[in-house]
Amino acid sequence: MTVERILAEADLTEFTIRQLDGGTYNSVYRVTSPEGDFVLKISPAGQPGLTYERNLMRTEAMFCTLGHTVAPVPEVVHTDFSRSLTSGDALLMTCLPGRPLFGRCDVDRPSIRRQLGPAVAALHEVTGPGFGYPQLGLHSSWTSAFFAMVGAVQADAERHGVTLPEIPLDAAVFDEVKRPALVHFDLWDGNILTDTGLTGLVDGERAFWGDPVAEFVSLALFSSIEHDTDFLAGYGFEFTDSARVRLAAYQAYLYSIMLVERVPRGSTDDSMERLVTDALKAAVDVLA
Repeated sequence: MTVERILAEADLTEFTIRQLDGGTYNSVYRVTSPEGDFVLKISPAGQPGLTYERNLMRTEAMFCTLGHTVAPVPEVVHTDFSRSLTSGDALLMTCLPGRPLFGRCDVDRPSIRRQLGPAVAALHEVTGPGFGYPQLGLHSSWTSAFFAMVGAVQADAERHGVTLPEIPLDAAVFDEVKRPALVHFDLWDGNILTDTGLTGLVDGERAFWGDPVAEFVSLALFSSIEHDTDFLAGYGFEFTDSARVRLAAYQAYLYSIMLVERVPRGSTDDSMERLVTDALKAAVDVLA
């Protein structure tokens, strides 16, 4: 079995394996062994549905390696990017305690959000060698990187037969971003682990080097991070007019991704499509 061979390469000799549900892209396994508890992720075979999804596992390994030093992020135990044992990439990480924040009513949410603020701020202090997705090649400026990211998802939309609105972008506001920060870009409640407090930030495969303001989209999905006073108090961020414009652009970008990816993933959730479409229109209206 491929999974067992990967674990043997990681020097695990005794283990039990349980495949986890809930993933929308990778195959994910919980591994229990005398050495500890781990999570194994294996990327799908074949070509990715969207341009940015190439070699995502390698980006997640980078995110964990850098983020683990400053925030509650899994530690990389073993990687196999040779594609000799499986047609995809494999990443073995430590398993963090806690359960996803999504749907939880048994935790002190304001306290969790206050703890989340400094953890995310610490990630954003990690500085990269350039801007953009590391798996696609970096740019010398955030403006160049982000415009390329938007262009890629628009090309993906055309390839998959999805109609997207034009996203009006003003280069001047993006030129204000001078430092490439480590941005997770998928910190919705399902990727935030909690117990009695914050215990983990997981699934960093969609990370890029860019504007920290972009992080605020998934942290307040279909809402506004400015309403989350607990998070902002912990993070220590005050919005400017230009930051609000950039945030609307990042909302438009993420919601465009969410609409386009429905096609290669075969999604049939019409209510979600309407929700994303309305959110995308609202973001574009702000920019317009």
